[in-house]
Parts: sequence; structure tokens; C-alpha cells
Amino acid sequence: MSSWFSIEGKTALVTGGSRGIGEMIATGFLIHGARVYINSRKADVCDETAARLAKTHGGDCISIPGDMSDLGGIENVFNEINKREERLDILVNNAGSTWGAPIDEFPESGWDKVMDTNVKGIFFLTQKMLPLLRRSATSDDPARVINIGSVDGIKTPVFDNFSYGAAKAAVHHLTRQMAAHLVKENIIVNAIAPGPFPSWMLSAGVGFGGKVEGADWDSVGRNNPRGRVGTMEDIAGLAIFLSSRAGAYTVGETITCDGGSVAVS
Repeated sequence: MSSWFSIEGKTALVTGGSRGIGEMIATGFLIHGARVYINSRKADVCDETAARLAKTHGGDCISIPGDMSDLGGIENVFNEINKREERLDILVNNAGSTWGAPIDEFPESGWDKVMDTNVKGIFFLTQKMLPLLRRSATSDDPARVINIGSVDGIKTPVFDNFSYGAAKAAVHHLTRQMAAHLVKENIIVNAIAPGPFPSWMLSAGVGFGGKVEGADWDSVGRNNPRGRVGTMEDIAGLAIFLSSRAGAYTVGETITCDGGSVAVS
């Protein structure tokens, strides 16, 4: 069965790949033989993560910094990859931001920042990468786009993150619309809606101050039906499935990876 789930030799770009869920997916791809580009807004953090992942897991992990909320940043990332690669097999649109504030105080800047990164960035980066994805795409082995949504785009969020939940719901619907157009070109688009994973974003939301290593994730996990938070194997395993032969007939879906939090809500 290993060939059914193989991504060996494929080339992937993971945005927001310097930490959190993006780093977990990039790690899983590297372990299983893909050549991985990671992107992050902060160049020094992106460079450090790429070097660490390559040293730890072997293979090629290349840093391509850029701001995914900005069309200029998207253009620069495309240009850098286009210089190095003739094609792109897998695009993981994971870069995201959030903003929390009471409804009476929620600022326009917080709304725009989240929408620009989480929705506009996904659409325009995918648009820009289409020439490279088309060169990879065949009927037997389609190119893949995986958009990272959230359970907050399915159920009512716990936090006062009004633009975040709305943006992730938009990601889920955009995924279906893009899938309907691009499947005709052998480019498959799906989305993953994660629940709680140990990340800077969740750490800030639950009061850990952005601390990831050494934070009390067990206390967060106890509130989940599975009794824990997610792991690298959970999220990377699903991304690998969607990128492999085994996932080649799954189109336009938003798949939860949340320990059952949506199912029991």
C-alpha cells in the first residue's frame, strides 16, 4: 500500500511553514521524500526553520519568505520558485492570521488583516502558481492544492475572533469553487479544517502568551472529545493522503482534523 500514499519526489510549497500547523505539514512532507519550500512573512524565522528541518529530517527544505496578504509578496514568492522549479506538485495554503476583540471594539484593521491573509492570499497565490501547477498536472497524477481552513469556519468560535471565523468559512467555500474550475485541468483542490493543535495562534488565544514548547497542552486537550490536541502525524498524515494517489478522487472537500470537536458541537 505504500505507493498509494507516496509523495516521494514531489515538490511542495507550504505557506506559513515556519511554525505551527504549516511546520508540521512541511515536516511530514520532508520525512516522506518531498522537496519542500516553506514560506513565512519573517525572513529570519523562515530561514531558521528551513535549515533546522533539513538538518533534522534530511532532504531539501528551502526558505522563500514573503507576505501572503500582499500581492507584491505573492509575486516575489512565485518568482523565486519559478527560478528554481519547472513545476509545482503540491501547494498548501496555510499562511493565516487572527485578531481578537469584543464586538463593540473590533477594529477595521483587524478585519482587513485577517481577510487579506486568510482569503485574498489563498486566491491570488493559487492564481499565480497555476502555470507551475499545470505543468505538473496529469490525469493519472493531478496537481494538488490544499487550503487550510478551521473548525471556526464551521461552528461558532469560542473566541471573539469575528473576522477569523468568517474568513475560514470563506476559505471552505472558495475551495469548492476553485475545485469546480480547476478539476477540469487535473488540479485538485481540497481543504482541511483543523481543530486545536499546539501553535502560537492557539497559545495566544488560550492565555499561554504565544508559548508553544512547555505549554500545558494537556489542559487544552482535556476539552476535546479525543482527550488531546492534535499532533504532526494527524495533520501531516491527512495532507499526505490528499497529496497522494490515495486522495486523487477526493475533490472540493473540507475535511475536519479536530478530534471530533465539530461532530459533538
